[in-house]
Amino acid sequence: MSTIADLCQDLPLVRFEPGDIVIPEGKNTGRLYVLAEGAVEILKGDFQINVVGERGAILGDMSLLLGIPHMATVRAVTACALHVTQDGPAFLMSHREIAFQLARMLAQRLHGVTSYLVDLKRQFEDESGHLGIVDEILETLVHQQPDTFTPGSDRDGGY
Repeated sequence: MSTIADLCQDLPLVRFEPGDIVIPEGKNTGRLYVLAEGAVEILKGDFQINVVGERGAILGDMSLLLGIPHMATVRAVTACALHVTQDGPAFLMSHREIAFQLARMLAQRLHGVTSYLVDLKRQFEDESGHLGIVDEILETLVHQQPDTFTPGSDRDGGY
């Protein structure tokens, strides 16, 4: 099976310098990015969530698939190059193998979050405060399949 990076070789390549914003939080670009080289950081506000330097990493996928503004900023940490689609949904619809690999990656993320929440549930199952909500969150992730999705929490206005 080809890697995502290999499958995206024909897409335009855009270069960014350290500090450049690749994806702005709160904007809806409709673009999907695939990291070809370098490293980027994922920021929620000023808080760094992660640094990504894996060739073939997909960025902007959640916003694209949910049709919502980007939930985080992606900023270049090093000089980097990313393949970019101008119409992400059309690209995924016409590239089944990439869409399948993206679905696998998202399933892995969901598995990781669910496993973490199960661990939290075990640790705080006797809590009646805000930590007691873990059970509700876990139930929602595992069983409910809503038609619409609103990201975030009440604390941050839904983003």
